[in-house]
Amino acid sequence: MPVIWLIDAYRAGERGQVRALADALGWPCETKTLRYRKHVVLPHVLGRTTLRGIDAGSAASLQAPWPDLVISSGVRNEPVCRWIREQSGGRARYVHVGRPWASLESFDLVITTPQYRVPEESNVVNNTLTLHSVTPERLAQARREWAPIFEALPRPRIAVIAGGDSGPFTFGAGAAARLGREASQLAMVQEGSLMVSTSSRTRPAAVAALKDHIRGPHYFYPWTSGDLANPYMGILGWADRLIVTADSIAMLSEACATGKPVRMFDLGGMRAEPDGNRRDFRLGGVLYGFMMRWLWKPLSRDITRVHARLRGSGGATWSDELLGTARRPAQTDMQHAVDAVRHLLDQV
Repeated sequence: MPVIWLIDAYRAGERGQVRALADALGWPCETKTLRYRKHVVLPHVLGRTTLRGIDAGSAASLQAPWPDLVISSGVRNEPVCRWIREQSGGRARYVHVGRPWASLESFDLVITTPQYRVPEESNVVNNTLTLHSVTPERLAQARREWAPIFEALPRPRIAVIAGGDSGPFTFGAGAAARLGREASQLAMVQEGSLMVSTSSRTRPAAVAALKDHIRGPHYFYPWTSGDLANPYMGILGWADRLIVTADSIAMLSEACATGKPVRMFDLGGMRAEPDGNRRDFRLGGVLYGFMMRWLWKPLSRDITRVHARLRGSGGATWSDELLGTARRPAQTDMQHAVDAVRHLLDQV
């Protein structure tokens, strides 16, 4: 059985992906949580192989016997993972999840998604959606736990999952109000109900606007930090269909994992054709749009590439299109990732 080190990611989304991959592999895994020297940036900016970017205590935790496999994400962890591989005499395999910053030759395997525009290479798995821990078993458990809350709601139960600002796209009060109206109209026509949840990135003004425009039978959850009774998994488990704001690739990935029909809500400007809706203004969004168009591509990400692939594969439709049926791929993104990692280790 291989020895695996998970160099924990420092951002929540990436942390969830690497942990989900480690769990899906099904092998024992040792997690290393590092502390970083904030003002030391050259090692990861220049793609070096060194421990200079972490503090002495973190460096001391990385000792032989060296692992067979290192899994990680995040630019600050790249020099560390290359250093571990070097100390192993090149035997350890380095798997990077998400956006790679160094040249692709410096990784044994990269598992990524279209928004990062990573070229198709032999050591790259370009999945449609991000890795996650939403499994049939977790959904079934959530259904049992949240039955007293959701079971009595009229069917079809439509989940509405709201995110927030992302790159050039803004989820402000205007977009939130439009989402509330469209979702309420859909539920009314189908004589169903809504299960609504905001997220950590939903601004207070958007939360208020969304809540003000929800009509008919519904459950509304405003995201609360540290709340152990967050109903998110229960909403996924009880939903008959889902509407997800298209700013969050992670939430779209989790929604599609339910196997139910998924609609993507356009915040405004997410499609090439004009939608006629007034966009919420955000200076940061304007500046990000400028960066995407004129500056070095790796500095930005283009989530519309994910939307296009997801829609083209039948995994989701836009919220103003005719509701389609859920289309499960023959092999999930997680299965692609696990197979690629196992194949990599077979080559050792």
